[in-house]
Amino acid sequence: MNKLTSVPFVIAMAALAGGALLAACGAPDTAADLVLRGGKVATVNADQPYAEAVAVRADTIMAVGSSADMEALIGPGTEVIELDGAVVTPGLIEGHGHFLSLGRAKMILDLTSARTWDEIVAMVEAAAAEAAPGEWIQGRGWHQEKWDEVPEGAVEGNPVHQSLSAVSPQNPVYLGHASGHAAFVNAEAMRRGGISGETPNPDGGEIIKDMRGNPTGLLRETAQGLVGRALSEAEAEMTAEERDEQNRTMARLAADEALRHGITSFQDAGSGFGTIDFLKELNEEGALPVRLYVMIRAGNAALRARAADYRMETPHLTVRSIKRTIDGALGAHGAWLLEPYEDLPQSSGLNTSSMDSLAALAELAADIGFQLNVHAIGDRANREALDIFEQTFVERGLDNHRWRVEHAQHLHPDDIPRFAELGVIASMQGIHATSDAPWVLRRLGEERARTGAYMWQSLWESGAVVTNGTDVPVEPIDAISSYYATVSRQLADGSVFYEDERLTREQALQSYTLNNAYAAFEEDVKGSIEVGKLADLTVLSQDILTVPAEAIRDTRVLYTIVGGEVLFDATQEN
Repeated sequence: MNKLTSVPFVIAMAALAGGALLAACGAPDTAADLVLRGGKVATVNADQPYAEAVAVRADTIMAVGSSADMEALIGPGTEVIELDGAVVTPGLIEGHGHFLSLGRAKMILDLTSARTWDEIVAMVEAAAAEAAPGEWIQGRGWHQEKWDEVPEGAVEGNPVHQSLSAVSPQNPVYLGHASGHAAFVNAEAMRRGGISGETPNPDGGEIIKDMRGNPTGLLRETAQGLVGRALSEAEAEMTAEERDEQNRTMARLAADEALRHGITSFQDAGSGFGTIDFLKELNEEGALPVRLYVMIRAGNAALRARAADYRMETPHLTVRSIKRTIDGALGAHGAWLLEPYEDLPQSSGLNTSSMDSLAALAELAADIGFQLNVHAIGDRANREALDIFEQTFVERGLDNHRWRVEHAQHLHPDDIPRFAELGVIASMQGIHATSDAPWVLRRLGEERARTGAYMWQSLWESGAVVTNGTDVPVEPIDAISSYYATVSRQLADGSVFYEDERLTREQALQSYTLNNAYAAFEEDVKGSIEVGKLADLTVLSQDILTVPAEAIRDTRVLYTIVGGEVLFDATQEN
């Protein structure tokens, strides 16, 4: 049994037999503000796993029990939602995503559905026809492994820039890979970034070149920064008002998308101090409808000078952790492996941040009492991160640190039990397993894939805390799709990707609720439906714990409730 099934909960009011129920008799001063009844409440509370109804007062759960029990709590001002058999779960928590990037993805070209490189070129051509000369054209979401055919003249399976450059000669183009760990740019963008055949690879990155030594337009990992800096310089020319309007639009779009998908809390996997300043401003205005848990992303010197001053824990914005990325993504051949890639034997991936720097960051995190969260996808990256974690824990005597490995996608079998032994959280994303599966075998080979790829159940059974999310905008912020991937590992062709590593439905729900809360030190106030906890609730159209597996994907979010307020109501959608 996962250790979180016995996490103690706050009892704020007296409990009666049959459910935690307040003897209120409907009196106005003790009546509920909101009651949901007539359905199934999946509490993720081992002491009371299921109920029929839940009552809310202000922002807190005041009662969990039967529909009949709730009658005594309904007063003249109580809002009542008749569930009609729908299912209430704890508010779903996005365990690893990129909040403003989600909003930004709604404002640029969406390349996720493109089936060929030619489709992407056509999308850029249309955008260039509407753009002013010199204006940047941006997009995100392409993935060469999801195309129907390899582009003509491809290098390492990726396109070359000539066709893209031909349709956008006057506009720099920057197209982010779905993983976020590579980008494709046109000739004008390379010119602005100072990239030529003579440009050396930066540390932790690659400028992909053809046989003649000419850059193809593909930039891996830190090489993206060569053009990214030129893009940032252009954006710096915006006025303060324009930048604020853009940021507010991104935040609004991100929050709307999260709420539509039942997300009440969002763990933001890496934002700089400037972004956090902006989020603090929104928080002070009461303009953050989704609760954010933000990891600071910055260099060691800046973190040592500033991080402690940014620590805050408020109902809608918490900052108490640090993020560091030490490798790339498997799809872009950037994950740092112990052995070379099966389909690119000249490479074992990329180490994007030195281990000396990570060790120093671990010391800093220990000094200031911050959680450390390390992006590690390849088995080499995971081992290096665990080694540094272990060294720091021993030397500093850390306990209940809850440091995390973000993704933990590919592990050497020897390292799987180390997560539980060290108390390190495996912050994973179920949807990555089925999204990546069609090409994982090509990257890793069968043996490495079978024994180390997306080892959900092995980690769980070892006693590790496993969490869930989508890494949005790498994948859509669709918790139901990620849940389905976690419990089925079924691919589009009907095959199952190493079925022994599936989680049970109860485990998967816990990974999206209580485990995510634990990973943010918040299990006492959220993650399960218990008296005294925050009234963050998600209402689903059907019971994902019992419906036939193939029907899970048809589940709709009916209501998203944050702090007792209905912030998304599907019945009000057009």
